[in-house]
Amino acid sequence: MHSEAVASRSADPRDSRESRHGGPQLDAVSLAIIEQLQEDGRRPYAAIGKAVGLSEAAVRQRVQKLLDQGVMQIVAVTDPLTVGFRRQAMVGVNVEGDVESVADALAALPECEYVVMTAGSFDLMVEIVCEDDDHLLDVINKRIRALAGVRSTESFVYLKLKKQTYMWGTR
Repeated sequence: MHSEAVASRSADPRDSRESRHGGPQLDAVSLAIIEQLQEDGRRPYAAIGKAVGLSEAAVRQRVQKLLDQGVMQIVAVTDPLTVGFRRQAMVGVNVEGDVESVADALAALPECEYVVMTAGSFDLMVEIVCEDDDHLLDVINKRIRALAGVRSTESFVYLKLKKQTYMWGTR
């Protein structure tokens, strides 16, 4: 993103409103920094600064603030198969009672990489990353189904990962 795009974005009326999700309000420059890092999480601060019209030091401070506020994380995204995790599954979970308490318990399990409350056939969708089928069976049968409030589960075992990106940009 070039500095002209950042400048045009600052005229966006959404920049002056409160964040819809109650989180920190982000200005156009912070959004542009996030987009730069989504393209390449290792991009040097000097290059980001040039793209968004800030000094390297100012970018470094903004990035640290975004990290501290929990707005973003900078992580290495791996192909699970190449690092020893041969089985992935999405598990739909139906809950009796408080959905949030079950979601919190699932989020605490190290194999659960993604936990989302949903509307529709399932109360929760949980992505699980395991070493093999025995590990997956153990997680589903002995840990997820054993949680208080879990009424039923349905597992969708991944056969092949075709796409995994985090490039949705910003709004």
